[in-house]
Amino acid sequence: MSFSIVDRKMMSRALALAAKGRYTTSPNPTVGCVIAFGDDIVGEGFTRPFGGNHAEIEALNQVSEATNSCVYVTLEPCSHEGRTGPCTTALIKAGVSRVVIACEDPNPLVAGSGIKLLQEAGIEVECGLLEDQARELNKGFIKRHEHGLPWVLIKMAASMDGRTAMASGQSQWVTTPASRKDVQRLRAGSCAIITGIGTQLMDDPSLTVKITGEELGVYDPLIQPLRVVVDSQLQMQASARMLVQPGKTLIATLGGDSQRQKAQALIDAGADVVFLPANGHHIDLQALLVELAARNCNRVMVEAGAGLAGAFIAEGLLDELVCYWAPKLFGSDARPMFDLAINTIDAHLALSIKDIRQIGEDLRITLYPDKDY
Repeated sequence: MSFSIVDRKMMSRALALAAKGRYTTSPNPTVGCVIAFGDDIVGEGFTRPFGGNHAEIEALNQVSEATNSCVYVTLEPCSHEGRTGPCTTALIKAGVSRVVIACEDPNPLVAGSGIKLLQEAGIEVECGLLEDQARELNKGFIKRHEHGLPWVLIKMAASMDGRTAMASGQSQWVTTPASRKDVQRLRAGSCAIITGIGTQLMDDPSLTVKITGEELGVYDPLIQPLRVVVDSQLQMQASARMLVQPGKTLIATLGGDSQRQKAQALIDAGADVVFLPANGHHIDLQALLVELAARNCNRVMVEAGAGLAGAFIAEGLLDELVCYWAPKLFGSDARPMFDLAINTIDAHLALSIKDIRQIGEDLRITLYPDKDY
């Protein structure tokens, strides 16, 4: 299928619009829409927070007359009745003549039915323009619907010799304020932040987003990500700082009568407790991710020590690794980035660098595991 220069220009604009909602639309996908006559844009919009207008409706609301227009949208228009009406119905009523879609919607409630309805109404539909960019923008939403799991990003901060903390556990601060502020952007784009009980007991973190919408360039309300503590023995105390922060805290633990008695104090302090199966002596992390997907989490970020971070990697659950490297050396006695048993060079985990840039005095490197991981 051949797309014109104008088509590519318009879809690029739609993708830029979609990016404006990347911190606010969850659990919905982030979508951008442009309505045009030739190369003249007459309406545009992006999906608003959950329960608000979808991108197509935002764009249509700017147009007095859309008959015979072309619509560029980054994700297949919805065809079902949710908190808002079907976007396909609105486009059909508006009399548009052509719809160009970057990628199909994997949600079973849509999954091609939006395209079919548009075609049955006599509208020309073309798909696949800048599809890779559109899928990257909604990689968490897509993975949740295609595989039943959220996208897993592991964030680590390390010295140049790959150390994340001193032998005592002291880790504040490895990186500069610029990197720590950049981490807040990752938090804001996540549905959940996962940490381990070791980190919780050592640092008593709040695990909240500490950046404003204005700093992110968005003006819809930000939502605090779900805080998740992996705590197989329920060592967390009801006085933990995160339990008095805005938003919700979920504690994942193993079953057993004694655990249920401990859980009540945490529930009374405002936490939610979920009992998950074991994988050996530890919580089954895949079961945790299934639970988070069931809670409509598209993207989760792991902010944890070497043990839990290494366990996610060892179990094949890593989708993206973001490392902040500080120009420091901590020495051989300091703690490594991951507890990960790799005994031969051939058994290494291969990673592909997707992005590398300087953040303040530090380096930030974004990596994806190779496809056969």
